[in-house]
Amino acid sequence: MEHKKIVIDYIEYYSPEELDKEDKLLYDSAVRAAKDAYAPYSGFHVGAALKLDNGEIVSANNQENAAYPSGLCAERVALFYAHSRYPEAAVVALAVVGIANGRVSEAPAYPCGACRQVLAESQKRGGNSIRIINIGAKKIEIVENTDALLPFVFDNIPQ
Repeated sequence: MEHKKIVIDYIEYYSPEELDKEDKLLYDSAVRAAKDAYAPYSGFHVGAALKLDNGEIVSANNQENAAYPSGLCAERVALFYAHSRYPEAAVVALAVVGIANGRVSEAPAYPCGACRQVLAESQKRGGNSIRIINIGAKKIEIVENTDALLPFVFDNIPQ
């Protein structure tokens, strides 16, 4: 037997003004996208914005449905659209934000488990790390790749 430990490095900011220009653009794009989310059941509006290696910015929001769980998270809407529209482009960064009652949630928003798996496969598919910007009103946390959010990825299917 061997005891092992997983350590997660992340950067924490306390204001969007501290972000560099590119991260601030994704921050603003995610917030704008969240405002247009279709979330009549939960009232929790989520926005995601991602940057591709070709320079394109893709933003999306959560889409709920009365036939739960037929809705889809903002992150997956953005990733699936990006991969269908720009199949050769790799995702290099993704920002995600949650808004309730018209205000950015105090704690950072994190991708759900399904979105983490899709992010991990997108990272593998692109052959590069995806920076993930988790936005909250009181702090913004950035991890440098999907391994920090999903260290034990489901990727053992033979190809």
